[in-house]
Amino acid sequence: MSRSPRVIVIGAGVAGITTAHVLIRRGFTDVTILEKGSAAGGVWHWNKYPGLTCDVPSNLYQFGFAPKPDWERMFATGPQIKAYLNDVIDELGLRSRIELNAEVSSAVFNDGEWTVTLADGRVFVADFVVMATGVLHNPQVPDIPGLDTFTGPVVHSARWDDTVETRGRRIAVIGSGSTGVQLVTALQREADRIVHFSRTPQWVMWAPMDRRQPRLVTALLTRFPALRTGLYQTLLSGSGFLAEVVDTPIVSVTPDGIITDDGVVHPLDMIVLATGFRAHDYMRPMDLRGRDGVRIDDVWADGPRAYRMSAIPGFPNLFTTLGPNSPTGSISLQYTAERTAEFIAGWLDRFATGEFDTVEVTDEATDDFLAAANSAMVPTVWATGCDSWYLTPAGDVDLWPYDRATLTAMLAEHRDDHFRFTRTSELAESGDDR
Repeated sequence: MSRSPRVIVIGAGVAGITTAHVLIRRGFTDVTILEKGSAAGGVWHWNKYPGLTCDVPSNLYQFGFAPKPDWERMFATGPQIKAYLNDVIDELGLRSRIELNAEVSSAVFNDGEWTVTLADGRVFVADFVVMATGVLHNPQVPDIPGLDTFTGPVVHSARWDDTVETRGRRIAVIGSGSTGVQLVTALQREADRIVHFSRTPQWVMWAPMDRRQPRLVTALLTRFPALRTGLYQTLLSGSGFLAEVVDTPIVSVTPDGIITDDGVVHPLDMIVLATGFRAHDYMRPMDLRGRDGVRIDDVWADGPRAYRMSAIPGFPNLFTTLGPNSPTGSISLQYTAERTAEFIAGWLDRFATGEFDTVEVTDEATDDFLAAANSAMVPTVWATGCDSWYLTPAGDVDLWPYDRATLTAMLAEHRDDHFRFTRTSELAESGDDR
């Protein structure tokens, strides 16, 4: 017996491109990618703020199945990465499988299949859904009194408005993570004044962010691609950083400025929010309902939880690529996505041969994984009481706590005792799960 599963991948960023490529390479032909944006690229499509640069060296931020040794810069800009992702889409023949401007409003599991409804009313039906919606997706807008009364432009870094004039303006940048540093570095070149509001002091180190990649490096990586695996590093990086730094808490925003706790009024023409993302939302705000109508908002009331980054109890035939616990500072996201996609493909193989109609991870297996992951996180700096965007509402650290070898091993095995299976024919006869 052989059947071809209908698969919908939601998101056309790094995770979605990887998933679609791996599934098609493994022989699955009925694959559709739904992307809510007007172009593919994920975070590299939505983010286009001045100074946008990847904080990982270019030769490490790429797919293993689509190497690019000839990057223009040592640290690629956002537009360069977006162009690379779209070149890969075309080279792999994925363009025809992507539906753009296809925002998913709901995904509901019923009678053994998924019904996916778009905001424009279109409906897709699938046997499997893969959530590749990413982590840095939904902008975090701070709740500052009076922010809505400001008469000048208020722009979030992840939704930059290209029509906004920055030359000669007095600009506030709120947030001192890597995005804030990059914005200040870019905007200070033409702004009249930059005031950088920093709630928490940051370490800023110089890096060759705007240096061209030497021809020798390009030649070596072209001839010896394996060399790039020894280059991995991450920085909070900047060059040319010049601004007035204010670490006094913001009290309120007025129509023409910001007032800080010390009573100082900072007159401004523009406010830029470099305040990050609601990192634990993942596929929200879509209405996602699984077995017996269970909602993702209920299952994740205390924060996201998934088995080995890839499966959620209560949601049969649904997987996540770069889902909960996938962020990492030491393992390539592209590598993680590819290993996860191979894991998903293994389940599709078994569905195709008729082993089961639905597969769903158990609560027990998910709880055991999270308990072990949290325990492994205890010795790390992330669990020592410092605040960060990795912390869930329950206080868990939403990061991958293990090394690359452990990740590879976990995603290479299928533990049937960690899943529950159903077969339609058997259910009809006995009413029980297999």
